[in-house]
Amino acid sequence: MEKKSEINGHAMPSSASTDRILEKNAQRSFRERLMEFLRRNLLVIMTVSGVLVGVGLGMAVRNMNLTKAQMTYFAFPGEMLLRMLKMIILPLVVCSLVSGAASLDTRSLGKLGGIAVAYFLVTTLIASSIGVALAFIIKPGVGAGALNTNNLGLESVSSNKETADSFLDLARNLFPANLVAAAFRSYATDYKMVAVGNDTNGTTLYQKVPVGTEADGMNILGLVLFAMVFGVALRKLGDEGEELIRFFNAFNEATMVLVSWIMWYIPFGIMFLVGSKIVEMEDVVLLVTSLGKYIFASILGHIIHGGIVLPLIYFGFTRKNPFSFLSGLITPFTTAFATCSSSATLPSMIKCVEENNGVDKRISRFILPIGATVNMDGAAIFQCIAAVFIAQLNNTELNAGQIFTILVTATASSVGAAGIPAGGIITIAIILEAIGLPTNDLSLMLAVDWIVDRTTTVVNVEGDALGAGILHHINQQEMKKQQQEGEAELVEVRTEAVANAQAEEETSPLVTHQSKALAATPEAIESVL
Repeated sequence: MEKKSEINGHAMPSSASTDRILEKNAQRSFRERLMEFLRRNLLVIMTVSGVLVGVGLGMAVRNMNLTKAQMTYFAFPGEMLLRMLKMIILPLVVCSLVSGAASLDTRSLGKLGGIAVAYFLVTTLIASSIGVALAFIIKPGVGAGALNTNNLGLESVSSNKETADSFLDLARNLFPANLVAAAFRSYATDYKMVAVGNDTNGTTLYQKVPVGTEADGMNILGLVLFAMVFGVALRKLGDEGEELIRFFNAFNEATMVLVSWIMWYIPFGIMFLVGSKIVEMEDVVLLVTSLGKYIFASILGHIIHGGIVLPLIYFGFTRKNPFSFLSGLITPFTTAFATCSSSATLPSMIKCVEENNGVDKRISRFILPIGATVNMDGAAIFQCIAAVFIAQLNNTELNAGQIFTILVTATASSVGAAGIPAGGIITIAIILEAIGLPTNDLSLMLAVDWIVDRTTTVVNVEGDALGAGILHHINQQEMKKQQQEGEAELVEVRTEAVANAQAEEETSPLVTHQSKALAATPEAIESVL
């Protein structure tokens, strides 16, 4: 006989009521799961929505034919976002590097730094090779010889800087003469003509002499080196340096709290950043028809390097899914796409790498500021393509020596490229000077830089993030190995301690050793890299 239960005076099968309750529970649990997902990913959803709404807003406002002044007002919320992000860069870079370098011992620092430099150099060299190969396959400059910068209404970009001086400036900026001035100025070589005498006809002879000038813009390279060395010095001080290390740690944590607040403004700011860029665009159709192959080659290079090469390198080291790692970094990637600045993306990148991907703070705060300064994979790709493009534009056949020069110069000069919008254009001038090509076609690169620079910055920051992930994995492996060795040693100690227990119960050095080994809990183990 079927069991029945009474609901509102009606008898009904208990199985039906159970099904209904289960169904309600399933609905509730689905709703709860959905709400949990939305709550956890709210910032990501808002940031991506900000880009999409910004595109729509830009297209709508573009038809209103705004004046230059009105465009400035329209771009104001986006400008505020950039100002906030740039404001936080200086304390973030200095404090995170000082506390990062001080938390690792000198041997760890050397090993960690060595692996990071090797990773940065190899990935940038691969990126440069991809850029050169694609430029020769797609040939973006062939057939575009009739292209005239005047047709596009572009300003001319001139650079008369010698290649040797560019690299000497890089070395000079590593050691700023004034640390306070380095927060807002960097060293740059300029030239002046100096009279050195007369020739036989009485004509005055002049020589071009390099003179040092100060250029606006943070000398982040010098600040990075100083912060690292200062952190090591504090570590060497021992107990005396502890107070200052605690100060920088606290400063660093406070800066990260500020970052978490700024990140909630990012979706709104990004909406206007993207929208204002679309409103300011010149004749896009003319640009794409004339420079479409160059844009296509650059973006394809970024897709190959960012979508295939870098994930493969990460997988090769960690044997983990690189795309699940990257899925936790959608907010920094969106910020990179909108701001075109590796430095401005640094605050959100550090926060997401630590919180979403569980990377050790000591590693992320040590390696990401360095990566944002010296690791420019995306820039290396488009610079190599641009150099070959200009050579093809001028019907110049590049020989093997010049191609090798492009690869080496792009890899080396990307270290000194500013992590700001259009920072790579100046670097292209160095490459062109090195292979003896005219720099007057650089204005073409500037015309489409706002398109190419977006994917460039995304690849730049992706390379930094995956580098932090690889170093974190290597560090974890080293810690596990050290722990296992410690446990094996502990077993031996225990065996010997039991044998000697009656003879010398309190004074045996082995028993003392055992207690020390037991005290070394995993939490107390230093980062072993």
